[in-house]
Amino acid sequence: MHDHARDDPTSERRALTTALVLILALMAGEVTAGIVASSLALLSDAAHLLTDAAALGLALIAARLATRPARGAMTFGLGRVEVLSAQANGLTLLLLSIVIAIEAVARLMHPPTVKAPLVLAVAVVGIAINLVATRGLAGAHSRSLNVQGAYQHIVTDLVGFVAAAAAATAIILTGFQRADPIASLVVCAVMVHSAYGLLRAAGRVFLEAAPEGLDPNAIGRELASTAGVVEVHDLHVWELTAGFTALAAHVMVDPGADCHAIRRELERTLAERHGLRHTTLQVDHRPRGELLEIEPTASPTH
Repeated sequence: MHDHARDDPTSERRALTTALVLILALMAGEVTAGIVASSLALLSDAAHLLTDAAALGLALIAARLATRPARGAMTFGLGRVEVLSAQANGLTLLLLSIVIAIEAVARLMHPPTVKAPLVLAVAVVGIAINLVATRGLAGAHSRSLNVQGAYQHIVTDLVGFVAAAAAATAIILTGFQRADPIASLVVCAVMVHSAYGLLRAAGRVFLEAAPEGLDPNAIGRELASTAGVVEVHDLHVWELTAGFTALAAHVMVDPGADCHAIRRELERTLAERHGLRHTTLQVDHRPRGELLEIEPTASPTH
């Protein structure tokens, strides 16, 4: 059985499209305001908005490709395109955080004058728009690593606007200009954390690790404890893409056991207790008795 199908791929694409339109409109206004206000917090977030737009566009393409059926050489379809998209989003977040951090340190040493009221106004608008985009993606990101990548971009951007609003408020109240680059460093920290999570999750899929929460050793012991099963070996559990976990194993059963009935029981156990429905079980009978071993005779001496 193929359990990779999404609950509603159309709703995922609709949420991604809505978020993309909102982010592009916000980016255009933020670039203008950041230049006028001389605010690194706004300009850095505008740069992040550009990566948001790219991430959302990539996620849209990946989501569409992932729905294509398996055919030809692509016997699993194009599901892993979504994992590639998530990895690209993680790398983008990481690289962008480094660039912003370098500029923020420079502005800490030589802080420019920031037009705080304009920064605050843009930040408030940005918070509202990002809350709408985040809410639209909130339900879908838990089902798809691809959408999760886009979601992390939007969340870190929301944090960026909150930080910019806090920095602008501090400047208005105290005149502390360094609040702006400090806010940028806070955003960088959030971006690094999000990037690490995405890269780690995508890396586990590419390395074909078992999904978090599934213990292959425990599953193997459970299968081996089934009545009639003698041995379970060559057990592999891996995640092809988010939501599609596969298992393969070689199972040895008693010589007189019904191997087909045992296989069906094992498949039912894997599906009901562990949610594993894409399974390949090779079930064989253990040979009766010991195999005869023939050792070579010693060479005659002359």
